[in-house]
Amino acid sequence: MDVFRNPILPGCYPDPSICRAGNDFYLVTSSFEYFPGVPIFHSKDLVNWRQIGHVLDRPSQLNLDDTPCSKGIYAPTIRYHDGVFYMITTFVVSKTGARRNFYVTATDPSGPWSDPNWLEGAPGIDPSLFFDDDGKVYFTANRVPPSGQEYAKHMEIYLQELDLEMKQLVGPRVSLWDGALKQIHAQEAPHLYKIRGMYYLIIAEGGTGFTHSVTIARSEKVTGPYEVCKTNPILTHRHLGKNASIINVGHADIVQTQTGEWWMVCLGSRPYGGDFSNLGRETFLVPFIWEDDWPVVNPGKGVIEKEMKRPNLALHRWSTTPACDHFDSNQLSDQWNLIRTPRGEIYSLTERPGYLRLKVRPQVITEEVNPSFIGRRQQHADFAVRTVMDFYPEADSESAGLVLLQNSDFQIRMEYTQMNDHSVIRLLKRVAGEDETWSVQEVETKRLFLKVEAYNQSYHFYYAIEPEKWHVLYEDVDGRILSTEVAGGFTGSYIGMYASSNGTESQNVADFDYFEYVGLS
Repeated sequence: MDVFRNPILPGCYPDPSICRAGNDFYLVTSSFEYFPGVPIFHSKDLVNWRQIGHVLDRPSQLNLDDTPCSKGIYAPTIRYHDGVFYMITTFVVSKTGARRNFYVTATDPSGPWSDPNWLEGAPGIDPSLFFDDDGKVYFTANRVPPSGQEYAKHMEIYLQELDLEMKQLVGPRVSLWDGALKQIHAQEAPHLYKIRGMYYLIIAEGGTGFTHSVTIARSEKVTGPYEVCKTNPILTHRHLGKNASIINVGHADIVQTQTGEWWMVCLGSRPYGGDFSNLGRETFLVPFIWEDDWPVVNPGKGVIEKEMKRPNLALHRWSTTPACDHFDSNQLSDQWNLIRTPRGEIYSLTERPGYLRLKVRPQVITEEVNPSFIGRRQQHADFAVRTVMDFYPEADSESAGLVLLQNSDFQIRMEYTQMNDHSVIRLLKRVAGEDETWSVQEVETKRLFLKVEAYNQSYHFYYAIEPEKWHVLYEDVDGRILSTEVAGGFTGSYIGMYASSNGTESQNVADFDYFEYVGLS
């Protein structure tokens, strides 16, 4: 096949950054409040990717305690220089706007990565690193212009030298550019490159939603002045309308292959069931050429297409990831995440071999805490999930089951619990912080099969006491509450296993024998 399909990373993988080391490509994305942080992927052909781990996989690297939903780790950049990999990112600490930039290093991209090197006096978000020919290293990010903002969310890109021995910024901050599109807000996501003797600065403008875009400027000197490309934005989909198959396109990084081709990775969303993006912002790939020393993205079309011609690289497929995780390993596979940094013992893969054991703990998934939750990204508009759980609620406060999660205020929970001394399975829909019970059915069992099927924005929930003998819990639940357009924030929908004693102490556990996720579209 000489074509590939976009997105190259489906599901909530936003803000992609890419680098090449020899014949290998590496890519990272944002991870927000989820742990481990910053998933890292490897490819040899730019199309087929496999996850090789997370950059921030130790509590010593990432303290997400009390981090609100859609805060945390923003917009990482990955670079490779002289045998060392660098990942730099912003930790958005709180709702009040506290931001801290740091970088980590590794000689093997699969890890281990160093503990954070925090950069003092480094305002802004979306940091990037640029290694110049003269040995100097530069940090770029955005900030409020020193002369003040001329309009709402008016930002500028600035540069400062980074001393790798001191691991701190040194010298003056230099204003580079405040964007090509005046009154189009949120200049961010800067990446600097030196190509054919010129410095090129690619940024994002217009916010991360519908008006998102990619713009570019260039200079003969790294400190400017920067000449604005007259064909800006070089990539956007906002002119296609909100019913386009791909929207929210922006936040780009570029790479040249060993065969001389140029490619761009960026984020975008695939709405379905109307203007609703349950999958969040995903990673897309698009080619570009140079014309009059400026990029022309997807010549003749200027947009990202769902099906495009493959890069001129040898096809390299990886072994497929099993649709069903039987939890036979002593470690969670890379697809799984927790919410915030784990504190205390949340789960075990060894206490009952072949099972994922979730501890029934007081923390609840409706608060911004670290609940007993193990989840993975929704990656398809149509999908089916099934699991079997060994659990019996010993009190009204105890519950366990499946949750479809957008954030702490927008979710759908299918849980086994007690009500008035009777064990029941129930479906709860949480909208804007308020739970509503949609179905309650009395069930007496210690082994419960659970299934969710989604077709577009119609979600269906089933349970069984015996294998494949399914009973309807509730059908045709409106899934649009799991979209960012309804729930807000920056993350896509997750689905996973969950247990809680809802504020009380408990020694109970919920054992999951397997978890199967199958894309149906």
